[in-house]
Amino acid sequence: MPVPPDPVLRAAARWLERLPASGAARLRALFTAHSEFSDITPIQYEAAYAWIQDTGLLDNLHSEVPARRRVFDSAIAHSSAPWLPDADLLVRTLDELPEDALRAAASLGLSEVEAFGQLSAVWGKVDTQERSRIGAAGELALVGLLEVSTNARVEHVAAWSDGFGYDIAVHAAQHSAHLEAKSTTRRGRLAVYLSRNEYETMRRDPEWELVAIRLASSLEPEAVATIPKEWIAAQAPADGGAHGRWESCRLDVPPDVPVPGIPRVAEALTGKASALLNGAAGWPG
Repeated sequence: MPVPPDPVLRAAARWLERLPASGAARLRALFTAHSEFSDITPIQYEAAYAWIQDTGLLDNLHSEVPARRRVFDSAIAHSSAPWLPDADLLVRTLDELPEDALRAAASLGLSEVEAFGQLSAVWGKVDTQERSRIGAAGELALVGLLEVSTNARVEHVAAWSDGFGYDIAVHAAQHSAHLEAKSTTRRGRLAVYLSRNEYETMRRDPEWELVAIRLASSLEPEAVATIPKEWIAAQAPADGGAHGRWESCRLDVPPDVPVPGIPRVAEALTGKASALLNGAAGWPG
């Protein structure tokens, strides 16, 4: 949904400020009859109430976060703005704040500095939730592809523990593979979040591979590729001293780095193997 009009945003903040102490019926009467609130129409108040209900803001009326900040966060998070998934790259300075975010901030009395900080927090929350959803779908998709395309035994080890340093174990007659799956639905960008445990597992386990899965919006797999371990090792950060240690990092993978398919499981592929696993489908950048 788009960012609501300014009067609806201001009305939403008024609802949230007063609902903890008054019922909705009493507030409707107040907003309709009192001249202090006549700058917003009854229809706009009702639209605002429906919006805060739809976005879940009514579920925590006693939050300590100021109402106007909660309204701004929800307006951005539920806006489906095309820039939001890549806000970490697109909005790096105050001058790059999108018009819809600036408008929402101004209507709620937030400064550009406040809006920038709130937007960063919103992006982080939305990105984390989306990565979790896409990541789970990608793991299951890769498990399914391996089960129907190989004669190997496939174990989804991440389903019972996240301590292995990889998600899927493939046990074939000649060799095994330990696959760490990273998924995306984005075109033109592949951002991989790597934990220290995954990185250390890569360094000591010759069977470890980082596999990228590109999913369609329907979460069906479209492409599969392997990220070379040498490239990962060259990009990973280094600990700066005896008392500092990185625990996770983000790797932005250029489109020419992924190797289509999973070469390590090539010997286990059957005659009806998916083109995604043998590399025939390629890896669209």
